Amino acid sequence: MPPRALTVVRPVADPALVSGGDVYDARVIDGLRARGVVVHDAQLAGTWPRPGDAARRALAAVLRGAGPVLLDGLVAGGVPDVVVPHAARLAVLVHLPLGEEHPDLAADEHAVLRTARAVVATSPWTARRLHQQGVDATVAVPGVDPAPRAAGTDGAHRLLCLGAVTPTKGQDLLVAALAALREHPWTLDLVGPTGRDPAFVADLRATVARHGLGDRVRITGPRTGADLDAVWHAADLLVAPSRVETYGMVVTEARARGIPVVASDVGGLPDTLANGGVLTPPEDVPALVATLRRWFADHAHRDGLRVSARSPRCRLTTWTQTSRRVEQALADLLAIPPT
Repeated sequence: MPPRALTVVRPVADPALVSGGDVYDARVIDGLRARGVVVHDAQLAGTWPRPGDAARRALAAVLRGAGPVLLDGLVAGGVPDVVVPHAARLAVLVHLPLGEEHPDLAADEHAVLRTARAVVATSPWTARRLHQQGVDATVAVPGVDPAPRAAGTDGAHRLLCLGAVTPTKGQDLLVAALAALREHPWTLDLVGPTGRDPAFVADLRATVARHGLGDRVRITGPRTGADLDAVWHAADLLVAPSRVETYGMVVTEARARGIPVVASDVGGLPDTLANGGVLTPPEDVPALVATLRRWFADHAHRDGLRVSARSPRCRLTTWTQTSRRVEQALADLLAIPPT
């Protein structure tokens, strides 16, 4: 019997601009390989989901020469003319439906998804959005690695916001809220890639300076390995003030460490948070101010959130379980002989 083989096509993973989608794709590739699937990792350069001619030709060449293929939705969704002719041996992995950020590409994406052999969604929220469009998807939520419980700093005032510094993640909303709470001795680490939207980062730095918060707000850039572990270990509270979010992998990372979370009530975050945190209306700075003020001022409230945050640590999905779920969703596809 020939080995089960799969080509995974995804955008080039730039270590300086790494996203949650990049992490998900890489961990699933590793997990499928551990389960005996021969995976060819085809990373394609291009301005996805709107590629130039060279990127389109590169994708077409990969699809012509491959057997079963799993396409990241960012690559697949904007080029139905390239993808649909090969749909019988393709699956698509959807992190965020393109129509959420690129409404003009919604029809193109739908043409791809309705003809694909299988569709995998990385969150229940994404699956629900796709179902509303008449597309059924298997849900395979991101996993999380076991982690030691965070010690925190003083239990209240070391705040962490982790993610690419972009308007989508809402760091500007958090800085605006904290500017109204300067009577509390908080500090904030904004950790994540700063190269995706340099203009937004420049405006954010200017806002921090204008409010005189330069000694309290640190825009650190990305952190990995032991450096990132140290940031997590020192955090008292994770704040995720996103404007758009399909799942929120950082919330699961916080839950694995027993760290309470304040997050926007948007997209997939309510599903991911579940307990151990507080949801606030998206893009509502006064509501965020009120939530953080209660966190700082109400000791019993903080203790309750910490207890809730620590309770589900042993019940979180592992990356092994995520990979198994993806493998199950691709069972028919993996039965196709490799070319």
